[in-house]
Amino acid sequence: MWLEILLSLVLGLVIYWFVSRDKEETLPFEDGWWGPGPRPPTEDESIRPFKVETSDEEIEDLHQRLRKARLTPPLEDSRFHYGFNSNYLKKVLSYWQNEFNWRKQVEVLNRYPHFKTKIEGLDIHFIHVKPPQLPSGCTPKPLLMVHGWPGSFYEFYKIIPLLTDPKNHGLGDKHVFEVICPSIPGYGFSEAASKKGLNSVAVARIFYKLMLRLGFQEFYTQGGDWGSLICTNMAQLAPSHVKGLHVNMAFVLRNFYTLTLFLGARLQKFFGYTERDVELMFPLKEKMLYSLVRESGYLHIQSTKPDTVGCALNDSPAGLAAYLLEKFSTWTNTEFRDREDGGLLGKFSLDDLLTIVMIYWTTGTITSSQRFYKENMGGGFLSDKHHRMKVYVPTGFAAFPCEILHAPEKWVRVKYPKLISYSYMARGGHFAAFEEPELLAQDLCKFVGLVERQ
Repeated sequence: MWLEILLSLVLGLVIYWFVSRDKEETLPFEDGWWGPGPRPPTEDESIRPFKVETSDEEIEDLHQRLRKARLTPPLEDSRFHYGFNSNYLKKVLSYWQNEFNWRKQVEVLNRYPHFKTKIEGLDIHFIHVKPPQLPSGCTPKPLLMVHGWPGSFYEFYKIIPLLTDPKNHGLGDKHVFEVICPSIPGYGFSEAASKKGLNSVAVARIFYKLMLRLGFQEFYTQGGDWGSLICTNMAQLAPSHVKGLHVNMAFVLRNFYTLTLFLGARLQKFFGYTERDVELMFPLKEKMLYSLVRESGYLHIQSTKPDTVGCALNDSPAGLAAYLLEKFSTWTNTEFRDREDGGLLGKFSLDDLLTIVMIYWTTGTITSSQRFYKENMGGGFLSDKHHRMKVYVPTGFAAFPCEILHAPEKWVRVKYPKLISYSYMARGGHFAAFEEPELLAQDLCKFVGLVERQ
């Protein structure tokens, strides 16, 4: 009898192993039409140069609205604990109206070549930056970099020179990149969808088509925030085309290891967590639970009824600035909420911050950008197929210490079995390319080197 039981157990384990073992699935490559009206018989696939422009009327309208801003006085000693402190907002609005030079920033934006092309009914905006010079015998590596919310393609302006001209920026010339930074549809200069359902998988497919249209059959991808999910989806859609995936944020909450957090800090080493993991995750209530609750109110609003708050933000530049820049405070470092100025100028300049706000303001895309949350989370949090699927392309992960939630290597490896590089970054938070371009560039180059040595 015992022999029969043992054989049954062994047989059961073998069957379980065959059923549950990893399968290198790919997402089905579907198609879509997101433009207004029905799909036409043909679509213009030309790539057109584009320039950012402004006008006296646009600037005057902005200044009129700023002059009429109505602010509520903050509570005494509230700093940024109640959101964006209106006393500091007065200083931001004064600078915006009296010192910020939008025409000059438009010239900065046009420093790199901009283009547009129609894909699945939408005018997709992107910048395409080639190396100014190449070492003899060197071929640049195509790299797609994707932003998130509340960012834009402008987040990458400081890291682009490090990647396209690394030798002149102290990074050597072993890895030289050709960088493509698109705007997510409905963000900035990319056209917003006219139909429901444009989620991260659809955007991944659109950006994959963009890379093929540019002539790249193999390429690297990099992203944080929504960009990390879009790049992950690209690897799930077309793994043979994505040579390597580098992310600084990962959607890995569907994971057995997350349950081990509740066993306490003392047992974490038993489950393979490092001392640095424990430092970044504990005490659990403060660093994971309370922090998530504090910083996720926007997510619930935008995942359910984005158009309601969008009406207010699209009508008030002061409100838009407060709503967006608050994220550049506490998502850079949660401790910045203890400062009167939100710590905004610790990592950024007002010119850079207001340029991002102006991209949203002048294009009127705050509402369409927020709809991306509804399309991805409105039907059920982490319920889509791609969240259950693993990623089978070489992957690198940069763990910045001030990211909203820390993702230990154990968690990341479950989702990305081919994780070949996991780095604890020395400093930095959510907006990695914008905050710490040199650190991110170094880690990206390290990762690409590992991929090419395989």
